[in-house]
Amino acid sequence: MSTPTTQPLSVTRVDFGGLYARHLGRHSQFGINVAHLIALYGLWFGVYEAVAQGARLSGSRAWWAPVVGMAAAYLAAVAVNASARATLATAAFLVVFVASVLAVPELPAWSIPLFLAMVPLFYKIQSWSHRIWTTAADMSGFNLRFPPGRELNFILLIYEVPICLEYLFFRREDWRR
Repeated sequence: MSTPTTQPLSVTRVDFGGLYARHLGRHSQFGINVAHLIALYGLWFGVYEAVAQGARLSGSRAWWAPVVGMAAAYLAAVAVNASARATLATAAFLVVFVASVLAVPELPAWSIPLFLAMVPLFYKIQSWSHRIWTTAADMSGFNLRFPPGRELNFILLIYEVPICLEYLFFRREDWRR
């Protein structure tokens, strides 16, 4: 019986460089990375804004604390395995992102389901972007190392923003039309 050459997927030990290389297999075009980053911004904005509105409507004086806490926890999770520059880019992204969430005034309770509806809407926008930017490589090698499934989806939920930022700001040599 042979031993595998790669370690199984783990949320605590992520090969950021390997995930980035996998990302290029389907997302080597500049446009799809921009579209994905915008879609991720919208998706997460819906989640964070629903939390912010819920905290405001509950009467909490520190209604902003859950939003800042979620962003800080997310950055800490990214910093464990991402490159230093991707972590710094993600921190800058989060400053702008959190500021945009906190800038929304208190809205009625019926707004919360509307913000949550942004999650599937922006996920669909992200999926639709694959119809416009269609360049893709053979993913069979990556699928052996990063098997599709829940574990990979969860890991990508955490690392897709830093991966897109790495691509857009630090890897111009990887850009394709």
